[in-house]
Amino acid sequence: MSTALAGGSLTLADDLTLSRMGYGAMQLAGPGVFGPPKDRAEAIAVLREAVELGVRHIDTSDYYGPFIVNEIIKEALHPYPEDLRIVTKVGARRPDDGSWVPALSRQDLIRAVHDNLERLGVDALDVVNLRVGAPEEPTDEPLSEPFSVLAELQQHGLIRHLGVSCVTAGQLTEAQAIAPVLTVQNFYNVAHRRDDALVDRCADEHIAFAPFFPLGGFAPLQSDALAGVATELGASAQQVALAWLLQRSPTIILIPGTSSVEHLRENVAAVSVSLPTDAIETLDAIGAGSRSTFPARS
Repeated sequence: MSTALAGGSLTLADDLTLSRMGYGAMQLAGPGVFGPPKDRAEAIAVLREAVELGVRHIDTSDYYGPFIVNEIIKEALHPYPEDLRIVTKVGARRPDDGSWVPALSRQDLIRAVHDNLERLGVDALDVVNLRVGAPEEPTDEPLSEPFSVLAELQQHGLIRHLGVSCVTAGQLTEAQAIAPVLTVQNFYNVAHRRDDALVDRCADEHIAFAPFFPLGGFAPLQSDALAGVATELGASAQQVALAWLLQRSPTIILIPGTSSVEHLRENVAAVSVSLPTDAIETLDAIGAGSRSTFPARS
């Protein structure tokens, strides 16, 4: 499958083009995104198959595992294809109990950037997203101080482009006053629509919006409605949910995760699913005025 068949691409800067169908590497760690995977060989196979299918955008973080996922990415794909872009996140750490702890101090962020560089085996990171708030309910706490640290590291040549994760519209504006923001990564899918306005703003400003958990947080009735559309179209519910996102906005980029080659192929095939108007109307109604249960952390 060619890059074109992997959903087309989105060019955000002269040196940054991302395939709209990306791959989220979070599930390559063990349960709870902690510890080693059950099958490291399968994890490596998934990454190599993703590139073979035309995926040119991998989302990761050194706190997945921690450290383990980036080490697997390097083992599987280094030296990287010239057009492959790796997007990473900083702003959290994982102590021995597996919890998720904010890590936004200057020292934390500098260490995290250098850890990502070392474990991925690169001289500069393509994109670094600053993870700020709680994924399920971002708050307007100031982000100028930590984002300025990343902007400084960008000036030093360690980061090529900057993004933000788990943010409000106000925080995006605050970050933009410091340095250009090319990517936003928030919890969003056909059932969880709190960020509708932010998705539209990102399209207007040509900012990539990467919804994490594009397949998670569905209530039973929402799942039934999604399954009904999928049956009519002869596709899986997961493929329909991903296709809805691709058609929702021209600057949405997808990062569905899986630890299975079979599921990876199913996800990538979603780029071939075209939703007719009546299907889109049914899917739009799933998330109208609803709030879904948050499934995990990113």
